[in-house]
Amino acid sequence: MNEKDDEKVRLDKWLWAARFYKTRALAKEAIEGGKVHCRGERCKPSKEPKIGEELTIRTGFDERTVVIRALSAVRRGAPEAQLLYEETAESQARREEAAALRKAGALGLETAGRPSKKQRRQLFQFRQDH
Repeated sequence: MNEKDDEKVRLDKWLWAARFYKTRALAKEAIEGGKVHCRGERCKPSKEPKIGEELTIRTGFDERTVVIRALSAVRRGAPEAQLLYEETAESQARREEAAALRKAGALGLETAGRPSKKQRRQLFQFRQDH
């Protein structure tokens, strides 16, 4: 593949090549689902990303803000894929903070399972009183 082919690449293909998503179909689905924003706006899978553009990408619990550094339509190893973009410092800090909160259990309420009959009665009573 020569350099002219890399000048025009679809956004879904670039996200796949940069290893944000395992398949191009997943990348396309994420874009159509509003999980990828370019300059603060939703975009289409056929959009041609340009070097220097800022993308906001949501995958699972994480939201990354990356700046495109290079274009590629070929999926290669992770070290080469990381050269295609640069994550902003604020984005890294937010992700690390969110990961620490998740690890501490602050984002989700952990329970021992379904409430017992006694606990259900207490919940019902509590809702009636309030």
